[in-house]
Amino acid sequence: MKFIKRTSPHVIGGNDVGQIMRQVVYALVPGTLVLIWYFGWGMLSNLLLCLLFAELLEWGMLKLRQRPVQPFLSDYSAIVTGWLLAVAMPAFSPWWLILVAMVFAIVIAKHLYGGLGYNPFNPAMIGYTAMLISYPVQMTIWPAPLDFSFSHIGLEQMLQQVFGGGTQGWDAFTAATPLDAVKVNLKMGKTLAEFHGGNAALFSGRPWEWVSVAWMAGGLWMLYRRVITWQIPTALLGTLMLMASIFWLINPQVYSTPLFHLLGGGAMLGAFFMATDPVSASTTPTGKLIYAGGIGVFTYIIRTWGGYPDGVAFSIIIMNTAVPLIDYYTQPRVYGTGRGFPG
Repeated sequence: MKFIKRTSPHVIGGNDVGQIMRQVVYALVPGTLVLIWYFGWGMLSNLLLCLLFAELLEWGMLKLRQRPVQPFLSDYSAIVTGWLLAVAMPAFSPWWLILVAMVFAIVIAKHLYGGLGYNPFNPAMIGYTAMLISYPVQMTIWPAPLDFSFSHIGLEQMLQQVFGGGTQGWDAFTAATPLDAVKVNLKMGKTLAEFHGGNAALFSGRPWEWVSVAWMAGGLWMLYRRVITWQIPTALLGTLMLMASIFWLINPQVYSTPLFHLLGGGAMLGAFFMATDPVSASTTPTGKLIYAGGIGVFTYIIRTWGGYPDGVAFSIIIMNTAVPLIDYYTQPRVYGTGRGFPG
């Protein structure tokens, strides 16, 4: 009789990288559809270009590294990175801006560190923040949602903006995001009541609220499917809400409501999809709470006193750097001993 020797693990679960990544893609669909509903061709062009560049760059880097192409292209990791970057970038982003962002995400943040499983930072967040720092003008031009603008942007205008660099009349279609508008008006000396027309508790703007609710729905579905665990989204959103509540109670004319912070910007997208990256996030139960709580604190600090309207991306990268230290000191107790490991 011939025995076959295999190394561990000897019991293999039903999930693999491809199956998990596919479920993340499914969870991204509701929020993406809402974005397409409000921003039309702009978000659709973002998505198509990001996915195309992500796959091409992934294929090119695998060839340069002399790694097998098919297994890595079929694991959907590049698709998820491209998709996350597409929904984070402003609608109607120029093709070259998306290409440069994908180079930072796929080439620099992922493959130069060794590929999937070795990247210390979330690739999509690296691509986004690199563009935000390098091209602040292009990264802050968001078109007004369709139900807020007097006329929508058609296919021809989309092609001109994305591929031709045409900006003639573009100011008529753009509008500041709620987070940006609040920060600018506060710097001008206005109170929230003055800015909101007497209602200091105004939410983050109806389109952005629906986008956040859609991200939350996808995130809850991932929790149900056990793709992610509860610690990171709960700690991140809970800390952000706690910080916002404290300062709002101190001075509601200067500090926005907790609901504004939860439904504005990328809080929901970051909590359920960005911060939960299994490679760059903390892996221990206690470490996840500390890691996500830090993201919530830094997000509120950057939003309130920093130079950028939304601090989710920067906060995730900051806490990515602390993950090895957090995991080292939060290892669960080893069964049969009175101490954790390492002790």
